[in-house]
Amino acid sequence: MTLYRSFSAVQTDLQSGIVTCRQLVEQYLDRIAEHQHLNAFTDVYTDESRQQADAIDQKISKGTAGRLVGMVIGIKDVLSYANHPLRAGSKILDGFTAQFTATAIQRLIDADAIIIGRQNCDEFAMGSANENSAFGPVRNAVDTSRVPGGSSGGSAVAVQAGLCLASIGSDTGGSVRQPAAFCGVVGLKPTYGRISRWGLVAYASSFDCIGPIANTTHDAALLLEVMAGHDEFDSTVSSQPIAEYSRAKLPDNKKLRIAYLRDGVESTGVDTSIRQATQRSIDALRNAGHTVEPVQLSLVNSLLPVYYILTTAEASSNLSRFDGVRYGYRDKSAPELLALYKQTRTTGFGAEVRRRILLGTFALSASYYDAYYTKAQQVRRLIREETERLFAQYDFLLSPTTPTTAFAIGEKNDDPLQQFLADIFTVQANVVGYPALSIPNGTDENGLPIGLQLMAPPFREGELVALGERIMNY
Repeated sequence: MTLYRSFSAVQTDLQSGIVTCRQLVEQYLDRIAEHQHLNAFTDVYTDESRQQADAIDQKISKGTAGRLVGMVIGIKDVLSYANHPLRAGSKILDGFTAQFTATAIQRLIDADAIIIGRQNCDEFAMGSANENSAFGPVRNAVDTSRVPGGSSGGSAVAVQAGLCLASIGSDTGGSVRQPAAFCGVVGLKPTYGRISRWGLVAYASSFDCIGPIANTTHDAALLLEVMAGHDEFDSTVSSQPIAEYSRAKLPDNKKLRIAYLRDGVESTGVDTSIRQATQRSIDALRNAGHTVEPVQLSLVNSLLPVYYILTTAEASSNLSRFDGVRYGYRDKSAPELLALYKQTRTTGFGAEVRRRILLGTFALSASYYDAYYTKAQQVRRLIREETERLFAQYDFLLSPTTPTTAFAIGEKNDDPLQQFLADIFTVQANVVGYPALSIPNGTDENGLPIGLQLMAPPFREGELVALGERIMNY
């Protein structure tokens, strides 16, 4: 059978009778079994996905199938799916079963997408390498000695290796885009509030976004189109009308004004191969008649400190609910209640999650609240104002997605700061709530994928994916 890399190809063959949904599912199940060494999935819904496929094949025969018929997807292990285990890559949720389905996932199911399994991720979505999972590290399919990026590493690898057609991940500081870049696929982080967060295990609530990972910009846009929109269960979701993102086009005669981060092509902290690939994209845009100019963010050095102070503070609050009392893992050796809390959280959480909880608790403590948390919120506002000024002059902001290609597994474990720096280009979009897209941009001398990031003003996802598609076709 054909290994499909686009939804349009799947639909064409479904309509002509060349393939059925059941055959698609069987192919993906076979590939998942063959690629177990990548550790991309924590649960595979073998029987259930076959049943879904059979039911949808019946719908096809009756002409009642939804718009995502033939879309076989995996979901990151932070998204709730009723009556299925939900563990967020953590021991502390061992034995927990989701009680309801996330709004975004329900909308995909209602459109006849088939969920084939749950994908490995960094514990509670905290990480840039997918090495922080209780289920072990995920491996990059291009080179299994290297990381896939995080925290949606299993989701990106599953698309990269053809284990599903697309995946649904989450992005708090680059967790969709960074693994997409490391794996050579497309990752889209929508505007904050564009997709309901109902059913997403919270890491940092004012940063978290659900986003698709796919092989094409069209497929990512289509998934966004289906998932987006108002939800009575999420007070932060936007009620703005949903555009036809998958059909968005940029007028051929429209000349764009595009800014690019000077550091992305000049800083020695960025791999030479990535700087060169980014410069080639800039040159291609200029040759097409667009204005492409360098910019320097005055607060660029504050991006990571602001991001990590605020996200760890929010994580400290959000993760307080995991205490061993109501659900999940419990250390039964504890002699009394306080010891139960301490021992359960110490043994149930991994090292990186404990580190971030402690950092966040410190930032929120009475003695340091104003010095860290309040100050970070003030700088966040300044970063947003600077970003607004930039987009008053330009249509898009371009940069590398990451400063390096995929690094070796274990290479940066002894220096968490080095892993944090992997997010240097991606965190701005989460700090300000803007949409951003990572697209493949060639490979380095070792054949490792390189990503190019585009950022646009809020709710301009259609233009964002349209520009991404055009650059991929240059």
